[in-house]
Amino acid sequence: MMEPHAGLEAQIEMWRGFLARRRAISAADLDELEDHLREQVAERRAGGLDDDEAFLVAIKRMGNLDAVSREFAREHSERLWKQLVLLPEGSAATSAPPRRELALVLALAAGAGLALKAGITWLGEDAALLRNLGLLVIPFVVAYFAWKRRISVRTALALAVPFAVLALVLNTYPFAPGGSTLMLAALHAPVILWLMAGVAYVGGRWRSDGRRMDFVRFTGELAIYFTLLGLGGGVLVGLTFAVLQLVGLDLEPVLEDWILPFAIPGALVVAAWLVEAKQDVIENIAPVLTRVFTPLTIAMLLGMLIVLTTAGGLVDVDRGLLILMDAILVLVLCLLLYALSARDPLAQPGFFDALQLVLVAAALAVDAVMLAAMLARIAEFGFSPNKVAALGLNLLLLVHLVRAAWLGAGFLQGRRRFGELERWQTRYLPVYGAWAAVVVLVFPPVFAFA
Repeated sequence: MMEPHAGLEAQIEMWRGFLARRRAISAADLDELEDHLREQVAERRAGGLDDDEAFLVAIKRMGNLDAVSREFAREHSERLWKQLVLLPEGSAATSAPPRRELALVLALAAGAGLALKAGITWLGEDAALLRNLGLLVIPFVVAYFAWKRRISVRTALALAVPFAVLALVLNTYPFAPGGSTLMLAALHAPVILWLMAGVAYVGGRWRSDGRRMDFVRFTGELAIYFTLLGLGGGVLVGLTFAVLQLVGLDLEPVLEDWILPFAIPGALVVAAWLVEAKQDVIENIAPVLTRVFTPLTIAMLLGMLIVLTTAGGLVDVDRGLLILMDAILVLVLCLLLYALSARDPLAQPGFFDALQLVLVAAALAVDAVMLAAMLARIAEFGFSPNKVAALGLNLLLLVHLVRAAWLGAGFLQGRRRFGELERWQTRYLPVYGAWAAVVVLVFPPVFAFA
């Protein structure tokens, strides 16, 4: 059989990603469908068709993708992720795996709470706890996906080694109390840890563009679920405390010492499980959320751009404002990634794609003004760990957004495929992890741990 070309592989990967978003189909079924598609393509190519012709004919012979998805949904309705039943009815054989998974999730959630409680007890509520916060909680999410994906020993070691190095660095570097490098390390360590969680989430297949985009989608949905759990839990605890206060009981010490240390990390683990188990429910909401917040974010960026350009000299721009603007730009990038992950990759470019290009252009303009302000402050006051870290982040954002704007414009004009824009977003993500590693490992000794 002839070797498939890169273009054919890209088309098959796009087809697989499109079909995978029809949540009725399991990974095993998708593998079977892909094997069938490849057989069809091989037969057509052997008959003299080129890659594109063979792919199109094979797709048509397999039938309409939406029809295939609906057929799977009818035949395998018990596997639909959108069902809101935590433990489906049925025999013990069919209900045991969900019960085991739920038991594992609850155990990991309790473990995360215990780890945080122990950290508070041994490290105290100060800088030591702050820089170890991610180390105490995120490994339990990693453990869930390591079990769920049945990762190999090699992948487990690839996760354990950087975790150990990170823990060693964060707890042996002689950081100055209250110093900038300490705070930067504490803020950037969770970025590294979350990318490690991504490796576990994709089952070690980090080189797959589609799997990386799945992790982007998972992260966005996790934020939504975690927020919903937090809001619901906050209302429940608030009502309970209000009733108990009426009878003279004050449970505020219990809230601070026990409920919050267990509820917050536990909610993160439970939210990860909910996203994994019920993805189709929140994915129906994702396009709505992105369409609501994209125009609002554009208006916010334009307003901030006006404020920044009319605030006077760039040197006089408050440092706190620059830090806040960095956070806003990161959130804008997250919104862009989530919007792309929720988009149908085979749909034609439309109005919302143009709106996203406007969002990128507005973010670029704000980023350019911020870079000018940072360079002006460095020229006036010299280098510092915070300035260099912020400058590096903004340069990374600039490259990311410029390329995204170029590809987005090409997609709107019909010169580029959506897959190119999607692949750029996911392939650039490790760059942020590398920069976070530089900030955590290199910055402290370079700046004398100040």
